[in-house]
Amino acid sequence: MATSEEKTELVEELKGPHYYRITVNGYGGETVFAKISKEAKDFWSVHSKEHSDTDLVQYCIGAEEHTADDIVNGKSDIEFEDIDPTTIPKEALFLHDPKDPESTGAPWFEPINEQFHNNQAEYDGAYMTIEKVSSADYDGEYIEDVIESEGVSEFVERIGEDSDWEIEAQVGISETLDYDGNQKSYESFDKGDCVFQFHSAEKGTFWEGYLETPGLFDETKLKVIVDEDAAGNDLVWGFVYDGEEVDNEGGGDTNGKGYYAWTWEQEF
Repeated sequence: MATSEEKTELVEELKGPHYYRITVNGYGGETVFAKISKEAKDFWSVHSKEHSDTDLVQYCIGAEEHTADDIVNGKSDIEFEDIDPTTIPKEALFLHDPKDPESTGAPWFEPINEQFHNNQAEYDGAYMTIEKVSSADYDGEYIEDVIESEGVSEFVERIGEDSDWEIEAQVGISETLDYDGNQKSYESFDKGDCVFQFHSAEKGTFWEGYLETPGLFDETKLKVIVDEDAAGNDLVWGFVYDGEEVDNEGGGDTNGKGYYAWTWEQEF
């Protein structure tokens, strides 16, 4: 039986405050979506279907260094693989402003007519770690692991199964923050819109936040904020603990793994 002193120590330990650091690691990346013309969509969709997205990617990563005239006249150093640049119609160069032919193109991460922009971990490729720390500061000292590198989807499944699905660990949201911290709806594009999507695949840390609790951490109070991007991909946007959203204080420590690009017409 615990002594009075031991009980007092236990009460002091339970009442806190306690501090925890939550991080999300894994696979994901920075993705942008923009509206483009039907001419640009048609050209790149046909070319990419026949030859892959290599030339579209090369245009996107090199556009900001060259004018449209340089590209279509074959005077740029963009390394196209399966296309003669002199056969590219100017209408297909959607990162260039046709009203300003002397200007270079926009970078892929700031395209003309940008609609959505996100940089999150993919739900099925994300792992979460929760550590108890000495304070809710960046330099808080590590104390112990609470959850160590568990798949986010596995955590959601485990919490549901342990509670016979009486506790919902996943929260879908219709509005969230875009890359710059502004409220942005991700309901998708309108039917008939022609869309450009560029994805920089990354691996590393995408999210980091700090949690202060009056008692010890209770994983059944933690909900994962998961929602689709404009292409229907499930992403991890953050966490809610005991009804309060946890602020994202960092993340973004990632390494690039490759570039991918698509164009399509919204069908519904």
